[in-house]
Amino acid sequence: MTLEAIKYDEGSLQILDQLLLPFKSEYIDVKDTEGGWNVIKKMQVRGAPAIAIVGCLSLVVELRATHCNSTKELADFIQSKLEYLVTARPTAVNMGNAAKYFTEKVQRLASDDGMSVKNLKKIIMTDMEEMLAKDIAGNKAVGDFGADDILTRSNKQPVCILTHCNTGSLATAGYGTALGVIRSLKNRDALKHVYCTETRPYNQGARLTAYELVYEKMPATLVCDSMAAMLMQRKNISAVVVGADRVVANGDTANKIGTYQLAIVAKHHDVPFYVACPTTAYDSTIANGDSIKIEERPSQEMSSINGVPVAAPGIQCWNPGFDVTPAELITGGIITEHGLFKPHELKDKLGLINGSKKA
Repeated sequence: MTLEAIKYDEGSLQILDQLLLPFKSEYIDVKDTEGGWNVIKKMQVRGAPAIAIVGCLSLVVELRATHCNSTKELADFIQSKLEYLVTARPTAVNMGNAAKYFTEKVQRLASDDGMSVKNLKKIIMTDMEEMLAKDIAGNKAVGDFGADDILTRSNKQPVCILTHCNTGSLATAGYGTALGVIRSLKNRDALKHVYCTETRPYNQGARLTAYELVYEKMPATLVCDSMAAMLMQRKNISAVVVGADRVVANGDTANKIGTYQLAIVAKHHDVPFYVACPTTAYDSTIANGDSIKIEERPSQEMSSINGVPVAAPGIQCWNPGFDVTPAELITGGIITEHGLFKPHELKDKLGLINGSKKA
């Protein structure tokens, strides 16, 4: 049984407080969009898919207690709340994509003279509630496509995988993106070993990914971020698989800080480097990675751990939360729920898929 980081049932939303893991498992009640914004900003919930799901479900909870006199008033209310939620953590595109989708949908429906306030609210709330199941289904497809390609390269032999940050049940609705690929390998008895980085400075790998791997009894080892080069030199790593907070039109990928250097090391050691990217994390509106807004985090995340100082007092800190991996370093490919693509194929292939859906 996988971890349940998001609990939702008929308007009740609870999230597992990831700041307390791995030592305590406590859930936080989220009662409105302000609560949703706060748990996202504080990183009590994190992971690009989970951010969008929790943000939208926090709006569903608030909508249940909100009265509007017209469909226009309701549409404007929903739009303003979605815009507010996007500001919590701007680098991850999933919340922005969800806001764009639901804003366009609610404004279009509200313009229909035959639409009632009650029906409009029901349609939007139901669509948002379905994000949980859709995310799990998409993640499972990502996992299978990634596992297929990795095992093709290994001639069906069991593999050793390196991953970075946290991309599992704690970062999604319950299956995982990069960790979903690893989960799919394990389900096929094809996972020899998985290595996870500590992911400094916030330690999502040491605190969260390691917690998930132990919980699910996977053969796993934690390594320091600075050990990646020697790991690839000595431990016969079959592939590096990471997640994505935003993949742009040319395939450049924003992900947790430290991803870029892993891609460079993987290229040097001829290790395939994969990005697991459900299309909710794809942003075709940005041409390349130079235009991705990178969130900078508080200096104390670097200078202390759980409130205990670990750096010299008075030292300045630079703490970008993400970096951008150039498309040419993504040598394995970008894994979506529609298949695995080379970075340069992504825009055309996804454009064709989206076009056929609209048709």
